[in-house]
Amino acid sequence: MEKASPFQATWSWRAFIACHLLALVLLLLWLWAPTRAAIDLFDYSLFHALNAPLATNDTWRDIFAVASTRPFDALVGLLLLGLLIRGDWIFKATQVRAASFGLIATMLVLVVVRVLYAKLAHHMDWQHDSISTFAPDAVHLAQYFPSWNGTFHEIKDQSARSFPGDHASVLLAWALFLTLFARTALQWVVIWGLALLLMLPRLVAGAHWGQDDYIGGVQMALVALAWSCFTPFVAWASGGLIRLTDPLFDLLAKIPLLNRLSVVSA
Repeated sequence: MEKASPFQATWSWRAFIACHLLALVLLLLWLWAPTRAAIDLFDYSLFHALNAPLATNDTWRDIFAVASTRPFDALVGLLLLGLLIRGDWIFKATQVRAASFGLIATMLVLVVVRVLYAKLAHHMDWQHDSISTFAPDAVHLAQYFPSWNGTFHEIKDQSARSFPGDHASVLLAWALFLTLFARTALQWVVIWGLALLLMLPRLVAGAHWGQDDYIGGVQMALVALAWSCFTPFVAWASGGLIRLTDPLFDLLAKIPLLNRLSVVSA
């Protein structure tokens, strides 16, 4: 019979250590003055290339105004979840439920990492304002849509604490998690194409520097992945959640349409 869980309740020490070492290397490169200067210069160039078209291109401006709101973040969450629970894409249909709970466990670890890292960044004075507050030629999306301010779809184009990039860390953790089980080049392209594309809105609007994502976001995702997927935790948490929710899924399996979903029928 096909194994119902894609996880193994063992320590993967090499991968565990590699994730922490890579996160540490990224941090040291960011803290070292010569590489930090190069990173800052690259980020200014990246921001100008992405942000400047907002002033002249109405379509570019409208797309990223919508993509920089909380409701769009919710739609992104549904998209990522939909790809995860699609049976026989990354995971076999019989493994989708276990995989879904495994990702939830990984995201819970990410929340803990995010809180601890934010406290460390504050204590070490690593925090900084958004790049949109530094760049003199920054185009602020909120100025083009003033009626959106103070509403549930307020545009996020600046922050007083933009490091590390928590939005990017979620996308990167999702991408890394699925990459562990991807089997084809096409799956890799879809996973990482989506992750990078969905990271763009915050970068275009200037809510984050690039380094908030490819330094801070990557670090948090790597550490979260290490403590969830390369330890017994994800197998333990996934199995426990499956047992806990079995009665609920037994009820859902009796509902038409819902019972066609792999995450329910399995």
